[in-house]
Amino acid sequence: MKLSNRGKQLLAMAAMLGATLGMASCGPGNTVDYVYVTSNLEGQVDAYALDSLTGALLPLQSSPYPSGGRNPVYAVTSSVGPYLYVANHDDNTIAMFYIGIDGKLYPLQTVNTPGTEPVSLAINSGGTELYVLDYYAPAAPGQPSYTDLNPGPGAVMVFPINSNGTLGSPLSVGAANYWKVQCFPTNMAITPNNNFLYVTNTNAVVTTTSPPVSGTVPTLPATCPDYGTVSAFATGPSTAPLTEAGGSPFTTGAGSEPTGITTDPGNGSIYVTDAALNRLYTFSIQSDGGISLASATATGTMPMGTTVVSSTGGNYLYVTNYTDGTVSSYTLASGTPAPLATTSTGASGPLCLLVDPELSRFLYITDYTGGLVGGLELDPSTGRLVQNQGSPYRTTGQPTCAVAHKNPRGRHNGLT
Repeated sequence: MKLSNRGKQLLAMAAMLGATLGMASCGPGNTVDYVYVTSNLEGQVDAYALDSLTGALLPLQSSPYPSGGRNPVYAVTSSVGPYLYVANHDDNTIAMFYIGIDGKLYPLQTVNTPGTEPVSLAINSGGTELYVLDYYAPAAPGQPSYTDLNPGPGAVMVFPINSNGTLGSPLSVGAANYWKVQCFPTNMAITPNNNFLYVTNTNAVVTTTSPPVSGTVPTLPATCPDYGTVSAFATGPSTAPLTEAGGSPFTTGAGSEPTGITTDPGNGSIYVTDAALNRLYTFSIQSDGGISLASATATGTMPMGTTVVSSTGGNYLYVTNYTDGTVSSYTLASGTPAPLATTSTGASGPLCLLVDPELSRFLYITDYTGGLVGGLELDPSTGRLVQNQGSPYRTTGQPTCAVAHKNPRGRHNGLT
């Protein structure tokens, strides 16, 4: 997992290019963020400039970029450095990229995960640890992983991030460099204070048209329950990076299939979508990281992704409804989600939901079947959504998820 000489050369070239562009630039543009969309078609990443006036996504001339593997399904960016990390599902790899000051991507490193089929990534706010969720864990430390033909539990692993953005070897306790969760996990989230990590375990095969799609539909292992759960971990130093909370995993109820998960900005709650029962659960976080159910709210049909936006009018929560092609909006003024409205996304099967990190005004939804990214704009005083005039935006493949990186030279044009 060491950086190759070629990777070091690319890093140096990227740094020099960024410095040159910074000196040559005549001033900041309307681009406040760069948006990156993973696509499973030939394994690539579409790159866009986000215009602060209109919310339009403008493809970069050099886009798309190779994802570094097959079937990229998830990506995250660092908040403390110009780095992008991509999960390549079919290769069991994480690819790391340097983001140039002009938004271009420079591949620097590829590492293998201990298990197989990575489906989700999370990064702490300090940019020092990358959490990777594998659909299947190794059968035992040093042994091959479970597969669709021989299914078993999933796994979480922790990669330390070096000062130059590269990944070190996954941290371990004893012989294992991973922590098992339950079956067919889908997503995870870390609290803003970096104290706790949560994983949604569907314990069922959730079927959509977007990958990861199993070639052989696995059966539920006898060791896993026939209902969904949430695994809870407390984070710690490198000698004990994850400790499972007492009582974990926590049930989401009979017949449930928890899919999307996000955290409250105040570190007091997590929000979980249930794709089978069409619900949004609010769980209160206890002092040790354990959770207790606080409320259950109705959603559209087959809710998948979810995110929270902090705005001038308060905190709002948004949920993508895969079957309906809509986004459900909620206010968090009372501490629990209260429905506001349901808005068409312009997407036939919305999955991943992205909020621009600089203005928190524009939302983007990936549409795998349509090869599009739908765009919405929110009213910061009410949280309500309207479709962006330029939406939807064409991709070069079949988009799976989206992430953004702040442009250090962008200007807001008066938007707040």
